Amino acid sequence: MRGTIRNRLSDLLDRQRLRLAHPDALLQLALLGLLTGLLAGVVILLFRLAVEGTQARFLPGGGPENYEMLPLWLRVLLPTLGGAAIGLFFYRFSAGLHLLGVARVMERMSYHQGYLTLRGFFLQFVGAAVAIISGHSVGREGPHVYLGAASGSLLGQYLKLPNNCIRTLVGCGAAAAIAASFNTPLAGVIFALELVMMEYTLASFIPVMLAAASANAVSVMVLGSEPAFQIPELHLGSLKEMPLVMLLGVIAGMLSALFIHLMQGLSQRVRKWPFWWRTSGAGLAVGMLAAVVPEVMGIGYDTVNNALLGEIGIAVLAVLLLFKLLATTASVGMGIPGGMIGPALFLGAVLGSLFAQLANLAFPGAAFDSGFYAVLGMGAMMGASLQAPLAALTAMVELTYSPQIIMPGMLAVVIAGLTASELFGKESIFSAVLKAAGMDYNADPVTQALRRIGVASVMQRNFVRTGASLSRVDAAELLGKEPEWLLVYPLDEPAALMQAVDLVRYLQDTDAESALDSPVDLMAIPGRRLEVAAVNLQANLQEALEILDRKGVDALYVERMALPGVRRIFGVLTRHSVETAYRF
Repeated sequence: MRGTIRNRLSDLLDRQRLRLAHPDALLQLALLGLLTGLLAGVVILLFRLAVEGTQARFLPGGGPENYEMLPLWLRVLLPTLGGAAIGLFFYRFSAGLHLLGVARVMERMSYHQGYLTLRGFFLQFVGAAVAIISGHSVGREGPHVYLGAASGSLLGQYLKLPNNCIRTLVGCGAAAAIAASFNTPLAGVIFALELVMMEYTLASFIPVMLAAASANAVSVMVLGSEPAFQIPELHLGSLKEMPLVMLLGVIAGMLSALFIHLMQGLSQRVRKWPFWWRTSGAGLAVGMLAAVVPEVMGIGYDTVNNALLGEIGIAVLAVLLLFKLLATTASVGMGIPGGMIGPALFLGAVLGSLFAQLANLAFPGAAFDSGFYAVLGMGAMMGASLQAPLAALTAMVELTYSPQIIMPGMLAVVIAGLTASELFGKESIFSAVLKAAGMDYNADPVTQALRRIGVASVMQRNFVRTGASLSRVDAAELLGKEPEWLLVYPLDEPAALMQAVDLVRYLQDTDAESALDSPVDLMAIPGRRLEVAAVNLQANLQEALEILDRKGVDALYVERMALPGVRRIFGVLTRHSVETAYRF
């Protein structure tokens, strides 16, 4: 009885896996997206509670970011010990895995079909928690994205879903992470589609939206609906301020280019150092900077709020801008497993507030709103550093609840992005980090199209398996099943794929009576035989095309391990069917 139920469940799962290989399996993907969002939301919630709870216990005043109240010696010692602890933890458990965060997710999506490991999950959770608690100048959003993406990936791997589906679940987890971090579900959706999945299709939108909404619901249920930043009432001014908005975009683009350049340069210089040397050095550098300007420690959202409210003077803003830039470069550039989105928002808010106050000095009586320009600076820095203008603009709108900010926000974000990319030739900060680590990133349109389609949705199932030699009677019986393809086994493994019509033609062209006792050799009769190789049922068309090219064959048989040592073949796939799938 139990065996029968188990077999039925296995058959049901196999049917769902075959369905999920199609790029338009909306209902199944929607349910999986919802589940991924709930899972990622719980993970992000646990991370935030662990970090903020620990900070509240040991920092003076019980606040999560009151590093400014620590004595000088502890401001130096805390990040130094944190960097050393991270280095030793990774030395013991990382097995060579040092690069995490959004950059790692992008690399795994580009070259490994979104497969993330449980080891990486725990390294990111512990490493980022220690980094933030010990006051390193990193953000929580990058680790959140990795943890959310890993939650989706591990869920897909556990269910043995096709790889095109696992890629979608990685995007769902990334969207859920941003939604739970900032209470901005729409920005999470755009971030995932723009940076992680690199596609805008109905099959990706629906599950990603459900994931972001469900993760945001989990966060709001426990932490409340308070936004990440205290946005004051904004005074948007008039169209006369647009030249200033454009100038802020140029300056933010220049600062983003400098940020990326410093990060990339430092990463390349210390790349060959032992990892624990790098993290310990980063801790010491941040500690020395924090001895002078303690506001650089931690995520710094309290300082961002003060900048938004216009409560920081010009001189202090200038010092904060310089020291935060150096502290973040030291932390992330030397390998601390933290995020870069938070520091980019910090730099943008400080830059925008500083810009508005300087403009007020230059134009007495103009009364430019510091909060307005701080928000524009945040969006411009985020858009230019990440090269994700739509995600940055959406985050601005959701954080401010002000649609009037869209037009000036567009100007600032687009100009900042163009300044960084076209004037200074800088890619996104994640691409820069990947290249500094000796990796690359590929996301061309054809490859993206192939990754969205599983082999199970294109394979042909009208085939039969046969030995290479068979009698005429056996051949006729075989053809009675009306197959389109014959998968030929000379020995224990498939060696060739041929069309059944070639066997029909051979039988018709030969004398049945004279050849009655002669076996039919499928490897010798006239006809086209395609060399074959194996591809896993979970693979997508990009992987299939890579196998075809690497092994120099023209056809694949699609298989999956049904039991230990027992492989089940589900269908066959030709090069022509792969090419037809993404062309049409």
